[in-house]
Amino acid sequence: MKHSFLKKFFYWTPRIFSIGFVLFISVFALDVFSEYSGREIILPLFMHLLPPLILLITVTIAWKYELVGAVIFLVFSMLYVLDVGLSRPLSWYLVIVLPSLVVGIFYFLSWIQRREF
Repeated sequence: MKHSFLKKFFYWTPRIFSIGFVLFISVFALDVFSEYSGREIILPLFMHLLPPLILLITVTIAWKYELVGAVIFLVFSMLYVLDVGLSRPLSWYLVIVLPSLVVGIFYFLSWIQRREF
């Protein structure tokens, strides 16, 4: 019984968290509606939705290959820090990097768990 619960927990947790994270990141694309109007929204909206789209593709790949998901989400965390630098408020890192790290770690644990049972 215990192994069954852990198996389900480690299978579903990274998948649910990663979908939630992609949806959360997608919300940031809504700021283009305050800056642009009409047809000029299309390109900025696409540019703002590109990272969530890449992460969504990652989620679909990670659904079957957890190690790929772990690596990509952990790399995403590092790339974000490299992109914005270390001079930003701590909240920037807690909101973007921490959830991405958690998702990456959970995918890694899911991969380990699947190899053990």
